[in-house]
Amino acid sequence: MIAAGFWIGLVPLISRPILRLASDAFDQMQISILLGSFLAVVLLFVVPVTLLGTASPISLKLLIDDTKTTGKVTGRFSAISTFGGIFGTFLTVLVFIPIIGTYKTFIVISEIIVLLCLIGLLRSYGWRSTLPYLWMPIVVVLAGVLSLRGTDKGSKGVIFETESAYNYIQVLEIDGYRYLRLNEGQGMHSVYHPEQLFYNGPWSQVLVAPLFNENIKIDRVAFIGLAAGTSARQFAIVYPDIVMDGYEIDPDIVEVGQKYFGMTHPNLNVYIEDGRWGIAHSNKYYNVISVDAYKAPYIPAHMTTLEFFKELANHLCSNGMLVINVGRSPLNRDLVNDLASTVLITFPKVFIVDITDTFNTVIFASKSNNASWELFVKNAENIQYSNTTSLLYQAVQVTLAGRVSPPLHGRVYTDDLSLIEWVTNRIVMDYVLSGEAESLQ
Repeated sequence: MIAAGFWIGLVPLISRPILRLASDAFDQMQISILLGSFLAVVLLFVVPVTLLGTASPISLKLLIDDTKTTGKVTGRFSAISTFGGIFGTFLTVLVFIPIIGTYKTFIVISEIIVLLCLIGLLRSYGWRSTLPYLWMPIVVVLAGVLSLRGTDKGSKGVIFETESAYNYIQVLEIDGYRYLRLNEGQGMHSVYHPEQLFYNGPWSQVLVAPLFNENIKIDRVAFIGLAAGTSARQFAIVYPDIVMDGYEIDPDIVEVGQKYFGMTHPNLNVYIEDGRWGIAHSNKYYNVISVDAYKAPYIPAHMTTLEFFKELANHLCSNGMLVINVGRSPLNRDLVNDLASTVLITFPKVFIVDITDTFNTVIFASKSNNASWELFVKNAENIQYSNTTSLLYQAVQVTLAGRVSPPLHGRVYTDDLSLIEWVTNRIVMDYVLSGEAESLQ
């Protein structure tokens, strides 16, 4: 047990260079290095997991001194073990990781195991048998201090990184642009430049949503998946008088947006809560609702279903527009087709746009039967573009260039039955096998 506890304390120190290598390999899609790093990390955990696994059978052997009490002792031991497993899981996920992070959690758990074992050795065998192991907790603390130095990844241009209860968060600054990366780092969730506003990504496409309708005036817009506020910043410039509500579940991302991405607009109300729950408990009605919470494989299933889209429709005005940013692979459009088919159950009109030079597709859905591409073109031509609306003009051009035909069929996702995990896993595999590099979006 003490060997297992000590090994756990070394995991952060030993794993850091391996994980850095893996993250760099993932950035460059070097599959062989990525798989090798993954195997190395698995082997790193084999030792403590195997040693800890021996505790239960050895403990039972020591506890059972009469075969007549085997069932009673085993049942009691199993109950204690189950309670410990549940308690440990919640303590780690809800307390340790949010407060001190993953690395320090390893150190704390390691120290707990080692110290408990030292107490056991002291009580069972005395000081003479305990003294040879007293160096272990000291080495674990030193390993923890060393493992906390530097950044978790060797990415170019890192100016900030942190770990929240929901994400590993990175901010990169390259050639004057700031990028928000989450978790494995494939894809940029937000972009910021103090002077440039157009980034040829899905963020600007929300701006053109009203153009599909006869009445293009908007008063209120909602962003589900606010991230660091790229779309909100663009909306604040093109439509300065509207009210914006942003739903973001991760408070650390909100802080990053305010500090590094200029997300301090006075007309932006930020709600730190799950988007579906927030909309369901809101009394607001919107002209546009943007859903930008999908990034394979981290796609919340409860935001892909018929029930979710019905909830959004209930909070849209009579000619309100829903905008969904969807990822795809070069070989697979299943997620686009399935989500569009699910949305079509509630919304009478759906329009699909592929963003050029990216693996992003934007789904526009209207509550109005009158919405059309013809109205979009007519409204776009009638706009008097200025320095303020030049961003809108660029977004219009991207939308027209990426127009594709709606899918003829697809699966409908519900709260009861959703294949989202199967689909996203397939997209990831197709993307890896395609050998193509991901765009910044």
